[in-house]
Amino acid sequence: MSKHQLHPADGDRARELDRLILHSWSKHGSTNPFTVARGEGVRLWDHDGREYLDFSSQLVNTNIGHAHPRVVEAIQRQAAELATVAPATTNLRRGEAAERILSTIDGLAAVFFTNGGADAVENAIRMARVHTGRTKVLSHYRSYHGNTGAAINATGDHRRLGNEFALGHVHCFGPFLYRSEFWATSEEQEGERALQHARRVLESEGPETFAAILVEPVPGTAGILVPPPGYLQGLRELADRHGIVLILDEVMAGFGRTGHWFAHQHDGVRPDLVTFAKGVNSGYVPVGGVIIAEHILGTFRERPIPGGLTYAGHPLAAASIVATIDAMTDERIVERAAHLGADILGPGLRALAERHPVIGEVRGRGCFWALDLVADRGTREPVDASVVARLKSLLLERGYVPFTADNRIHVTPPLVMGDDDARAGLAILDEALAALGSP
Repeated sequence: MSKHQLHPADGDRARELDRLILHSWSKHGSTNPFTVARGEGVRLWDHDGREYLDFSSQLVNTNIGHAHPRVVEAIQRQAAELATVAPATTNLRRGEAAERILSTIDGLAAVFFTNGGADAVENAIRMARVHTGRTKVLSHYRSYHGNTGAAINATGDHRRLGNEFALGHVHCFGPFLYRSEFWATSEEQEGERALQHARRVLESEGPETFAAILVEPVPGTAGILVPPPGYLQGLRELADRHGIVLILDEVMAGFGRTGHWFAHQHDGVRPDLVTFAKGVNSGYVPVGGVIIAEHILGTFRERPIPGGLTYAGHPLAAASIVATIDAMTDERIVERAAHLGADILGPGLRALAERHPVIGEVRGRGCFWALDLVADRGTREPVDASVVARLKSLLLERGYVPFTADNRIHVTPPLVMGDDDARAGLAILDEALAALGSP
């Protein structure tokens, strides 16, 4: 800490200036955001010098942790060499970034770079529509795909309402046994019935009108919903049967988060398009993109893609991608995420559920977990938002930065977290849950 001087007055100034910022998904002036001064590894500090363990990875994106020296150095070196360049030019770092991304996934041929996850989804939908000559997109109600025009319409949660300005979007329920829409009593039943539901929605809407099926292999913001075995493969078969493009949204779950480079690799499913952002470079520089299968790429050998972005393949972002993927490979960070999930986080969170009745279900894999908090385990009634707010405050007071959504705490630390820090975080969570008491 000695080389980074922190000043309480800077925190006061940051809070004062916050009035000039309209925050995402918030009424202006209604927020009281946590003030962060600096980060390193799995830790954050506020301006008073107080230390926190980051169990949120911010918005589940700092997979390689904060201020990883190889990524920081790559950005600094690139900024001195070439800070920006037009997207139509050829640039070595951009090509290397595409090469590294393609090395993590089998069977895909090219990368279309964007500025982030939402516009990656936007462009994937556009590609599917151009490729098929169709319009409709099927996605899940329990999903989040971004805040741009088609992406927010593809999103299933409540934020879609009031934002529905794009056409051609149809939703269905994906599998979620704990809160099943299908009266299922087993994972097998849940998967089969969810597939039958998706099949009937396609048939009722006219499968020949669908350009794409768009799903998160593990829905993240919606609750970290690991699908039953065979569900994603069933969607693949539906897409093949009707000539529909299968888009897998890996913006949150990708780049090691679940213990594989991509979440869909757990299921062995073959995508046509994959969207990414967040973990590809831990968000050090804004970037996203679409990974494209050869048969989709062929369409754009015959005609130009109808879109582009000024900062697509930005050299600073490209340099950070190269450094991130190289570091993740050399340091076996994806394997570390798998170990943390199997040996520490999964068992530890299940042990917490045995001690705290407020935890209705624990689910996840790798460094991607959710605690479903309930007022009553029998009825599975979700806790009130005030309970989650209270638990969030208890955790912050104890030096633990949480990710909360609806009635849940998501446990999503950087993949570089050590075993001792993971256990320390679980101990803090245990203490905060005990202080919370009965909901």
